[in-house]
Amino acid sequence: MTLHLLPANDFHMYIAAMKASSMASVHRTLKRIGAGPKHVDTMIAVVMDALADGPRTQQDLLVRAKARAARGMRVWLKYAWSAMRPAIVEGLICYGPPRGAQATFVRVDQWLPAGKAVDAGEARVELATRFLKAFGPATHRDFSKWAGLNTSETKAVFERLAGLVEPVSVDGEQSFILRRDRDALAGAVIDRRPRLLPAFDTFLLAHATKHHLVEPRFYKRVYRNQGWLSPVVIVAGRIVAVWFLVQRAKTFTVDVRPFMPLDKRVRDGIHAEAAALAQFVGARCDVLFTENPNLEP
Repeated sequence: MTLHLLPANDFHMYIAAMKASSMASVHRTLKRIGAGPKHVDTMIAVVMDALADGPRTQQDLLVRAKARAARGMRVWLKYAWSAMRPAIVEGLICYGPPRGAQATFVRVDQWLPAGKAVDAGEARVELATRFLKAFGPATHRDFSKWAGLNTSETKAVFERLAGLVEPVSVDGEQSFILRRDRDALAGAVIDRRPRLLPAFDTFLLAHATKHHLVEPRFYKRVYRNQGWLSPVVIVAGRIVAVWFLVQRAKTFTVDVRPFMPLDKRVRDGIHAEAAALAQFVGARCDVLFTENPNLEP
């Protein structure tokens, strides 16, 4: 599961775009364990009733859900988040204020401004437009990977975007950009200064294939097992190293693991990035270049 942060004004648009596909996934999961739509309705009713008086923790909601769960649902409820998932997908609840280290949930109708009804098709077009604005050039398969919608759905969305997008060739493959971004992209100058990107940076997550970012032989050093992504050093749009921030007493070390020898210009640029990071964390950040890629920080 990934936590997505949304502006309150975008909440209803996002739910409208995602609800049908996400709820279909919920029902497919339930069917495999012998639970059905009535069980979903029960879980939603329990959660909404429990939240009538304000925020509650996930564990509190889970206890209440288990007390009302039929046999088929008890298997599902072995996973703590599942009691809340149907209400989340329906856009009825969202995260509320934390209680110490514990997350809470709140009812949307008590927490967020009322929103007008949003057409699902229009919501998906809006979401795809924003995706291309941020991550184009891209394909409908990239949008599918990013949004969690199936490719038949995203293909239909891109067909609706026909008047707003323009095809471009990227490494011999057709992708799309927004037509209004064409001139800005055509006149763009590549920034060749090294940049330190943090783990799970969105730049690393937007496209279904990653060959434009990293050579296949280094793929597993960035996109690691169990969904973990390493922090990376990127130069002119290509990943040249991973890095890890190691705290030592009152200082930090930026431990850089190059994929190949780095020239002086790139190394100097990494030192400059570390100096900027030092200002952010309020402590000295030294740089260490570790040539053995198999060492863990």
